[in-house]
Amino acid sequence: MKPIWIVDDDQSIRFVLEKALLREGLPTRSFTNPREVLTALATASDDDGPQILVSDIRMPGGSGLDLLEAVKQKMPGLPVIIMTAFSDLDSAVSAFQGGAFEYLPKPFDLPKAVELIRRAVEESQREEVAEERMAVAPEMLGQAPAMQDVFRAIGRLSQSNVTVMITGESGSGKELVARALHKHSPRANGPFIAINTAAIPKDLLESELFGHERGAFTGAQTMRRGRFEQADGGTLFLDEIGDMPFDLQTRLLRVLSDGHFYRVGGHNAVKSNVRVIAATHQDLEQCVKDGHFREDLYHRLNVIRLRLPALRERREDVFMLTRHFLQQSAKQLGVEPKRISDAALQQLSTFGFPGNVRQLENICHWLTVMAPAQVIEAKDLPPEVLVVVPEAARPVSPQSDAVLAHADARDAQPLDNHAFSGTPTTSASAPSWPLNVAALGNWEADLEVEALALLVSGQPDVWDVLTRRFESKLIQTALVSTRGRRIEAAQKLGIGRNTITRKIQELGLE
Repeated sequence: MKPIWIVDDDQSIRFVLEKALLREGLPTRSFTNPREVLTALATASDDDGPQILVSDIRMPGGSGLDLLEAVKQKMPGLPVIIMTAFSDLDSAVSAFQGGAFEYLPKPFDLPKAVELIRRAVEESQREEVAEERMAVAPEMLGQAPAMQDVFRAIGRLSQSNVTVMITGESGSGKELVARALHKHSPRANGPFIAINTAAIPKDLLESELFGHERGAFTGAQTMRRGRFEQADGGTLFLDEIGDMPFDLQTRLLRVLSDGHFYRVGGHNAVKSNVRVIAATHQDLEQCVKDGHFREDLYHRLNVIRLRLPALRERREDVFMLTRHFLQQSAKQLGVEPKRISDAALQQLSTFGFPGNVRQLENICHWLTVMAPAQVIEAKDLPPEVLVVVPEAARPVSPQSDAVLAHADARDAQPLDNHAFSGTPTTSASAPSWPLNVAALGNWEADLEVEALALLVSGQPDVWDVLTRRFESKLIQTALVSTRGRRIEAAQKLGIGRNTITRKIQELGLE
């Protein structure tokens, strides 16, 4: 691991930080002034350069803010933490305009300082992995005509800063398209910041997007830059934009209109030069009609629309993607890549893939861990793949989603059927999808494999991600079995009416 560089003319500060970080297994290298740092940077290789830079503001022989500016020119992705006395707080705050990761007030609490540095290290490592994947791995794979249309659209948009709306089912690769649009745009040297608006609680989303001032709310002990500031000069990807709370949509519209916003608790407008790419699996036109999404924001975002095909619409790509994901899984797990027989590939290609490319990737993780031999045969595939679902029972595209609920208007809500393996029957009592009991017997093992795949891939907040998916599936299944009747579904699940209503709102199942 590359060292944390510490810059401070105070020997005691350097000594305390060095010892604390070494106890955490983090190597360090110390400097007494900015000139030494710049000299070391000029001769440093990729291996012995800094992982993180922690610098004081006031030092003989140079300012920490000047050092920040010089370092950002050489290494724009390097996280820099500025140490400052409270009397220098205004200077520290202005450092964020220069790209500082965070500031550390003096005198500081040592465990909190180490925690902040470790958080910066994790952020740095995530960025390194993302950059490596973007540089080494293919951006996107696909030979199907529908994917070739997507590639051509990315090419046509390569020299444009226009706002793009990406639509497509969950798991179809919307973030990959957003990254490709950024990489081939004039902003490629700027940051790419992604945020899933559906995965962040409503009370925290405003601060996450726009940042907050110190003391803006309980627990806001320091000023924090939001995603709009972090993405300055680059691209901000707003995933699942259809789940954004209505009041925040107003603030987003203002930023898109004039580029200015206020941090939570702030009084000074902040200017941010950001290209916004949004994505959703929802029908935003219907959301506008239902009053859940602002029409003016919809038109502001929907300048160019790019629709991603579902995997079942590009079955010829299953072979290529499967081999690619098997290679990728083996590399992540440090094992020999497994091969897959033609018969197993053929069986895979008949599967409906309600989870699209993400589901195929998870299946390949599962096979890498669970398949007994080095060559994967058809019998080794997961149970859900071995049960062939009739074509008529497979999910339909977002443009023609079937309405699953037919109860009275007061108690029933239209449901998104992307996650289900079939369409409803006419019986009010029988379950309304092809239910294969044998395929359900190993769900705990499937959960274990899914959790492993997310942990290995570096997915943050695995607990929250899987909990949301579990709750969503449970509630959706109960609602389908009751044909949309919420009270009856709540009774069957053993929860209260208010609980199921709140969960439906929180999970975006309206």
